Amino acid sequence: MNEAEKQTQRRIEELSARAAARGCWTNTEFLTTAEQDLACRAKLDAPCRLVGGYEGAERRVAQFGSEALCGYEAEAPIVCLLIAPLAPKFAEALCHRDFLGSLMGLGVRREVLGDILIQDTSAYLFCLESIADYIAEQLVQVRRTPVTVSRADGLPPFLITPPEKVGLVVGSERLDALTAAVWKLSRAEGKKLVEDGRVFVNSRLVENPAFELKSGDMVSVRGYGRFLYEGAAAETRKGRLHVEVRIY
Repeated sequence: MNEAEKQTQRRIEELSARAAARGCWTNTEFLTTAEQDLACRAKLDAPCRLVGGYEGAERRVAQFGSEALCGYEAEAPIVCLLIAPLAPKFAEALCHRDFLGSLMGLGVRREVLGDILIQDTSAYLFCLESIADYIAEQLVQVRRTPVTVSRADGLPPFLITPPEKVGLVVGSERLDALTAAVWKLSRAEGKKLVEDGRVFVNSRLVENPAFELKSGDMVSVRGYGRFLYEGAAAETRKGRLHVEVRIY
C-alpha cells in the first residue's frame, strides 16, 4: 500500500469512527474502484455502504452509519445535473473528456465528481451536493458550445438499462478465465491482470486467478472496463460452460 492509499484508508477509518462516536451519518467524497476496495477492507466502527447516485455506478461515495446507530435514515449527498447545449442544433459532438475537462477547468476537484453519462450532445453528471450550485452557476461552455446546467430528477431509462447479455464458452467460472474470455485475451493474459492487482469483484480487489465468480458479481478491470457475470446457462459435451455476461 502506497502513502496515498494509506491516507485514504485513514480518512475512511476516521469517518467511520466519527459516525459511531457521534451517532451521525458521515461520508467520503467519490472513490475510485481501488479506493472502494480500501473501504470494504478497512476496520470500521460504523456500517458502510457504497452509493453512486444510480444502480451500477462506477465512482461511488462511502457512507457510514445506519438507522439504528443514528436514529434516522439519510440519503447520500449526491446530485444529478443535466448539462445541455443552449442550441442543440449547433452543438459540437462532445465526449466524456470534453465535459470532464471543462469541469476541471473551473477548479473542481475530480473527487467531488461521480460518473458522467453522455446522451447525444448532453451529459448527466453526478456530483456532491456541496459543489452542485457552483457548477450550475459557473459552467457556461464545454469546448466552444454554450451550455446550461440544471438539476435532473434522475437518468433517462435507456441510460440505466443494462447492456444485452453476451454468451461465452469458458472452461470454468474462474476469474482469470472469464476476464480473458470477455476481452478476448489469452488465459495467461487474464491471469496476469488478476495477479497484477487490476481486477476487482464487487469493488474488492481479488488477486487470486482461481477465484470463482457467482451470478450477480460485478467485475471491474483497470484499463478495460466492467462486466456483470450472469452465471452458467449450460454445459457442453466436453464439460465446458456456456455462461452469460453483460459488458459495460
